Amino acid sequence: MIRVVIIGGGWAGCGAAVAARKAGAEVIIIEKTDMLLGCGLLGGIMRNNGRFTAAEEAIEMGGGELFEIADKTARHVNIDFPGHKHATLYDVTKIEPQIRRFLKEIGVEIKFIKRAVDVEMKKNTIKGIILDDGKKISGDVFIETTGSSGPMGNCLKYGNGCGMCIQRCPAFGPRVSISQKAGVNDLVGKRAPDLYGAMSGSCEINKDSLSDDLRKKLDDEGVIVLKLPEELINREKLSMKVCQQYALNEYAENIVLLDTGHVKLMSPYFNLEDLRKIDGLENVMYEGPYAASRGNSIRYMSMAPRDNFMKVVGVENLFCAGEKSGPFVGHTEAIVTGLVAGHNAVRKAANKDLIQLPLSTAIGDIVYYVNQELKKTDGLYKRFTFAGSIYFERMKQLGLYTIDKKQISERIHKEGLTGFFEKKVL
Repeated sequence: MIRVVIIGGGWAGCGAAVAARKAGAEVIIIEKTDMLLGCGLLGGIMRNNGRFTAAEEAIEMGGGELFEIADKTARHVNIDFPGHKHATLYDVTKIEPQIRRFLKEIGVEIKFIKRAVDVEMKKNTIKGIILDDGKKISGDVFIETTGSSGPMGNCLKYGNGCGMCIQRCPAFGPRVSISQKAGVNDLVGKRAPDLYGAMSGSCEINKDSLSDDLRKKLDDEGVIVLKLPEELINREKLSMKVCQQYALNEYAENIVLLDTGHVKLMSPYFNLEDLRKIDGLENVMYEGPYAASRGNSIRYMSMAPRDNFMKVVGVENLFCAGEKSGPFVGHTEAIVTGLVAGHNAVRKAANKDLIQLPLSTAIGDIVYYVNQELKKTDGLYKRFTFAGSIYFERMKQLGLYTIDKKQISERIHKEGLTGFFEKKVL
């Protein structure tokens, strides 16, 4: 049986595992920490704006289980907050074990606390992944979904220091770029000519540290917007955020809180002493990153050049997804690029033609469009998401954005893609 080795167990790695397993391959995930989902352990936002469309496309194409689990663990559905409509907020405290159980049930092997540090190559083909304990994991085809944040040095050099974030580099070791180890020159995102990467866009607050009134309101409504006094407004943070769909004045002028099990504070960082000056937040404590008074993780420091099949350029049997595959933002974006990478990885190993999803689908279009934008001189300054900013505007202009499930189903059916990820390749 063809063996697919996935490096990284975030949302992209999980999406790739689902698609590769459904295609008929043996699948193994290597994850450096002790949990799956990566940034998804602190994110929690699904189906806002164009992400609804993309999620429904994936479901129609037979790759929707991860979205369906997120729906089942939702604390709130159809939530509006500044710049965003009809969001689902899943419970970050409950979703990881359910994803883990599902992957194991479909036969995915997961190796935790195993950090990939090198590759064994033969010409331009990877033969195996070398772990930090010296052991080798062999495979026929490999998918890198390691994300783009870490190691700590990047946060120190290009950010405000290590935020002690969910990547947990001090405990589990730094991320290593497998594409770069395989001889590829990775791309690095920018936010200024001499400033690289972008800062994660939100923090987590312990819900029990809110006032009783705020906690009850958040439990009931899912979102709270608190006006900031003028002296606490800092618009400079907006340009630092990876999540440009939230780079709106409302996020500088207000505290926006979302209920994801923890409390999601929509700011890359906020001085704790200043935060406690706000009514109802007098006793707040951060859940993560724990240094969120000062800063947050720096991302987009390691993106692999790839084609529209999600194959890394220059390596015969390496694919990529999520932030590793370009300046994508969000769980939905990670899952759907993972699905494409996982399916095509199996096709590659089976010597079958690779598939590019049509541009009449939001998923196919964003994979194509990001590649085209990265070829432009300002491409590395941009971020792309179904939920806002550049790409959501494109979705609307092309008529791709809709929350009409019947319309999405008809679109996928017209392209002959209904149940596409359910079909065996092997």
